[in-house]
Amino acid sequence: MTAAPKLELKGVRKTFNGKKVLDGVDLAVAPGRSLVIIGGSGQGKSVTIKIAAGLMRPDAGKVFIDGKDVTRLRGAAQRKRAAQFGFLFQGAALFDSLPVWKNIAFRLINADKTPQDEAREAAVVALGRVGLSPSVADLYPGELSGGMQKRVGLARAVAARPEILFFDEPTTGLDPINADVINNLIVEEVKRLGCTAVSITHDLVSARKIGDEIAMLHNGKIIWRGPAADIDHSGNAYVEQFVSGRADGPMTNGG
Repeated sequence: MTAAPKLELKGVRKTFNGKKVLDGVDLAVAPGRSLVIIGGSGQGKSVTIKIAAGLMRPDAGKVFIDGKDVTRLRGAAQRKRAAQFGFLFQGAALFDSLPVWKNIAFRLINADKTPQDEAREAAVVALGRVGLSPSVADLYPGELSGGMQKRVGLARAVAARPEILFFDEPTTGLDPINADVINNLIVEEVKRLGCTAVSITHDLVSARKIGDEIAMLHNGKIIWRGPAADIDHSGNAYVEQFVSGRADGPMTNGG
């Protein structure tokens, strides 16, 4: 029996300044599974996960969590929904004015009202999970390398044990070694938490490593989806062009 989706988007549409970005996106992710969305620049990948995470509202269509329509939640109901999520933003998006431990514990302190000493302890534990020592806790983001900032961003995303994790271009700006470290940490944390994960990336090495499945978004729709192992023999001309990085193909001929 197939598990009911943990997260589902049905017929999601979004337009900006008259430009149709999402044109009926249908996407479902089962509990404990990791889905990676690939696609060219400007195809709506970031918009898709922001709508899924409640950071943006669709113009049409619905978002379901555990089978419940959460598309138009507001106020306390929206905050309760957000408490289920962890989000690693592109560039980590840390608060420069806060030390590392307060960045990691930001939700624990401000939303969950966790006492400061407990929040700091949780932050140090989270740092350890991403391979950083307790001494990093009192540093500020500006004192960290790009790779360390990504690790801190991941620690913040997992600190409150979310049910769904979102990763926005998790390896952008990293050299291949640091990118592989982040990929391994993502796999470990998703498995440890037993959570559902949705990622977007241009990095096919990352997509193959962190995804159970890969979906391609093009012209506002999901045009292919399959196991990560099938990405190199998808049988889809758009996917094949994207994977090979060829200039010639359907995506350069108005497709």
